[in-house]
Amino acid sequence: MIKLIVGLGNPGSEYEKTRHNAGFLFLDLLAEKFNGSWRYEPKFDGLVANCLIESGAVLLLKPLLFMNRSGAAVGGMAKYYKIAPEEILVVHDELDFQVGVVKFKYGGGHAGHNGIRDIITHLNSNAFYRVRIGIGRPLYGGVIANYVLSDFSKNELAVVKNAFDCACPYVCELIAAQSQAVVSKINGAIKEE
Repeated sequence: MIKLIVGLGNPGSEYEKTRHNAGFLFLDLLAEKFNGSWRYEPKFDGLVANCLIESGAVLLLKPLLFMNRSGAAVGGMAKYYKIAPEEILVVHDELDFQVGVVKFKYGGGHAGHNGIRDIITHLNSNAFYRVRIGIGRPLYGGVIANYVLSDFSKNELAVVKNAFDCACPYVCELIAAQSQAVVSKINGAIKEE
């Protein structure tokens, strides 16, 4: 059973609708859908919400340590609640997918994503689930750091929010019956849509 869902992003109103905050945006949708209310938890340096999803208690976490240091919050919460890496689902932006493409994954490397890299370091494991949300890449010659910290356009935000709505039932399915087979089935289903 997934016990902790982490959304990656950067704290502060200036980053709210940036591409790098796709994970935060997705968790806001989950909290709203499953009646979670955000509260600041200083011991985890993050915003936390409790939700009941698929008849199970699930913690939501938005680390407030900036993307590159997200692992400290995730590791701290996992240790405090005795949550194993394989009971964690991390939602993050993905440069290598077009805007609005969503894919699920279990394990693997960080693929250059500094938030994932830091989580792997703090958990001392890469054996956690991931939801990767496509944000596309900058035009040729564009600086990636500037691109990920720029806002989604109005049209892009609409596409991403629609992708979130489509992905939400699959997140629930993964929570209910987590396994690598479920990840493959979900990716196959999403590809066909």
